[in-house]
Amino acid sequence: MPSALETLVKILKHEQETGYQDKAVIGGLATFASNWIPDARAQAKKPEHHTLIDELAGVIATYHDLNVEPDRREAIKYMLGRIMGRIPSPNGTVTATPPAAQAQPQAQPQKPQQERQERQRYEDRREERREQPREQRQSPPAQQQPQQARHHDAPIEREHIEHIEPAAEALRSSDYIEVEEVVITYQETVIISGYVTEEAPEIKSQAEDHGERQAERQAESEQEAEQPPAPQPRQYRESLASGFERPDPESRERFGEGLTPNKPKNEALTPARRKRDNYVREQSERAARAVKQPLTVLNGIGPKNAEKLAELDLFTVEDVLFNLPRRYDDYTQMPPLAKLLPGMTVTALGEVRSVGVFKGKRGQEIINVTLGDGTGTLTATFFGAPWLRTVFERGMQIALRGKVELFLGKPTMSQPEWEPVERDALYNPMILPVYSLSRNTKQNLLRRAASAALDLCAEFYPDPMPESVLERMDLPDLGWALMQLHFPESMQALELAQRRLSFDELMLLQLGVLQNRREWQSQPAQAISVADDWYDAFAGALPYPLTGAQQRSIMAVREDIAKPIPMNRLLQGDVGAGKTVVALASMLMAVQAGMQAAIMAPTGILAEQHYKSITRMLAQMPGGEELNVQLLTSSSSAQQRRDTLWYLGEGKVNILVGTHAILEDDVNFQQLGLVVIDEQHRFGVQQRGKLRGKGVNPHVLVMTATPIPRTLALTMYADLDLSVLDEMPPGRTPIQTRVLTPRERERSYGFIESQIEKGRQAFIVYPLVEASESESLEHVPSAVEEFQRLSEKVFPKRRLGLLHGKMTPAEKDAAMGAFSRGETDVLVCTAVVEVGIDVPNSTVMLIEGANRFGLAQLHQFRGRVGRGEHASYCLLIPDDGDAENPRLKAMEETTDGFKLAELDWQMRGAGDLLGTRQSGGVARLGEHMDVKLVSEAQLEARTIYEEDPALMQSEHVALREKLLQRFALNTETTDVS
Repeated sequence: MPSALETLVKILKHEQETGYQDKAVIGGLATFASNWIPDARAQAKKPEHHTLIDELAGVIATYHDLNVEPDRREAIKYMLGRIMGRIPSPNGTVTATPPAAQAQPQAQPQKPQQERQERQRYEDRREERREQPREQRQSPPAQQQPQQARHHDAPIEREHIEHIEPAAEALRSSDYIEVEEVVITYQETVIISGYVTEEAPEIKSQAEDHGERQAERQAESEQEAEQPPAPQPRQYRESLASGFERPDPESRERFGEGLTPNKPKNEALTPARRKRDNYVREQSERAARAVKQPLTVLNGIGPKNAEKLAELDLFTVEDVLFNLPRRYDDYTQMPPLAKLLPGMTVTALGEVRSVGVFKGKRGQEIINVTLGDGTGTLTATFFGAPWLRTVFERGMQIALRGKVELFLGKPTMSQPEWEPVERDALYNPMILPVYSLSRNTKQNLLRRAASAALDLCAEFYPDPMPESVLERMDLPDLGWALMQLHFPESMQALELAQRRLSFDELMLLQLGVLQNRREWQSQPAQAISVADDWYDAFAGALPYPLTGAQQRSIMAVREDIAKPIPMNRLLQGDVGAGKTVVALASMLMAVQAGMQAAIMAPTGILAEQHYKSITRMLAQMPGGEELNVQLLTSSSSAQQRRDTLWYLGEGKVNILVGTHAILEDDVNFQQLGLVVIDEQHRFGVQQRGKLRGKGVNPHVLVMTATPIPRTLALTMYADLDLSVLDEMPPGRTPIQTRVLTPRERERSYGFIESQIEKGRQAFIVYPLVEASESESLEHVPSAVEEFQRLSEKVFPKRRLGLLHGKMTPAEKDAAMGAFSRGETDVLVCTAVVEVGIDVPNSTVMLIEGANRFGLAQLHQFRGRVGRGEHASYCLLIPDDGDAENPRLKAMEETTDGFKLAELDWQMRGAGDLLGTRQSGGVARLGEHMDVKLVSEAQLEARTIYEEDPALMQSEHVALREKLLQRFALNTETTDVS
């Protein structure tokens, strides 16, 4: 549903287009406002949002009484400016008349000499901050003084503001700027240096007092430097994530006097945002040039290190800034070894107590490293790495990252990640980034490069997001977010930074697909009209009644193709929801108008199934047998291909069903009116665009059987109109799903045997193609090995087939064709069987290693059975024996794909779901995208798009450049439909 502000923007734009006649809506703007105001207030999140709504309501209330020119024009211009943030709030007062003509108080201009002195002091302060070690730099005062910074009792006096030159103006605007020193008076005087992020109730600043205070503080600092503070004993702190309790004092004798200092609990962060004045814009332009430079400009990165970083595709400063850590080691929240529990995936810290070398069953050397921390021990096991025996030394302190397991009753980690821990990290606990590495790179090199890149240009990194958007979303500047993403000051700051970059990714995706929609629909298409009698005849010829969802989808297609702009609609339906019937109805609409239609499927087997289904349904319809339906795949004979192409070019083929073979250059239609693309995510966007280019702007219907939560679908496919088949046709037999333990595997084989005796068929799915050499995957079953075992020992009298991703397309088609024709009883396969095969006779789906698949994928597997009249079953066997896995339990409880998609989103984040669409790396922060963020980004993008679709306004120029850069780097995303 559009946001209230988005709706108002549309109305105001329409009022502009109609000449300010107060006829954009029936009854005028005042009538519209009576319903709009309650909705807007319900959506408002902050007090200033309510103030804006009241202000807009006041302007609308008097709009009808204004003169058309220039008063109404100025009123509309003012309201649009306030919504988009171009016009500042008039000191928080509600304006009942258009304030466009009112004189706004102007800030007293600075003298050139004063400005130069202020900027010089600013640069000196920046150099001081750069010389400080990163861990000693001050945090934003919003974190240091959360209570004082939120005090707003006293108003800001104008005479105070004028005394402190530009710094006070920044404070008054609730933005931040680095200043040399500012004294803010609350109930008590607080001195803040560095970032200033909140309004100050009262400000005292006099030049002579300022100099004296600075000298006093400098003397105090020098005195403190001569007397270093005595080291304070550190104590364990319980982890909020795992519920650890504080260990007894006597257990902290050697290593563990404590790993983490007691820190005050973080208050809510106020996002750091800088007012973008001329000076900041000038520095941002310099930073924009700096980030394009090679890595050798960074301190500590010479040609040899640059070559190592190039192995990770890091060539420029900007590459390093956006080479985000894959995880973080939080040395401020390190659990004691005595509190580690089986199943936990944690980072643990300890001192090497002993190193043992053993021979494994495959002749590999096994290194056992035992750690201790005074509270307990942990053994790390490394396979096939004999050089480690000389790396680990007694007394060495290391950090391990992995999953805790029990072996002989003792906690262990198998093949954990590890790194030595510097003593500074123990005495000054920090949150350290952990990056992906190549063979020749180490964490220290990545961290050093990231630190140097941040020091060079992160502070003024160009921010493409409009200030008004950041204000409404309560998000920080991009430069601050990048600093926190690499070296977070707290987990709270890290979460805020991750949210900022996730929001950016969603905004770019949304704006990109909206731009595609605009470009696609800017070209005219052939309108196709369908009479009511035709639709009634089609529905009446079907052997079963259409579901309500099917009827709504067909009518939506009918309305779309009747317009002189190309349809671009997504049909999203669960497995077995009846998408093929909707596709057939859409194609027949084009055929009855004298045009041709085509449907493209990802595999030859699925194309053949579509061909059979379409011809069978047409045979039951009056006049259906007169239509010419042809099949074109890579397995079509040369003669058949030549005949099909000739008839197609002559316009004698009404419907063409095929695979990628349709995309060949010699495939030409006489008049292609409508294109259907099945399982659209299996095709590259260039392939989809090439098929669409076979006609003159044909209407397009794309289909997917992968359920996607509606909010996410509306963001990912904003260029498409969405139809959802959320009802199942009557008579479809529900699939019974059961989770089994590995011990019940033999029972499942017996059940499959009993189904085969009844003439049925079965699938057995495995997570791996072949056995992995990794010891951590030693017990994970593979299709190739299990096919041999099942053929010889379990089903020796049955016909088994094998299907996996390493086979050639011809081999895959042969295996699926044999199973589809009933020539094999059991198909042993991998995830490649997720889509593309429809065998009504198959009744059992056995999934080994079910815990290794996502809910959406498991649901797709399950959809391969239950497609006929026989009762069907889905059996799930987790290889870790966890029959209580919440995802697997959800599979038992519901067969609704959309409910499972929502659960998958809640459990695993949006990353995997976003990965179903080719979007140029949009999913890299998908795990940080929640429903609220996706919805808010969608509304913000659509609001901007409605007011400025070409992004030509000054505040949108940087966003447009970022959008062009993103989509230019990946040409496939220029057509994401």
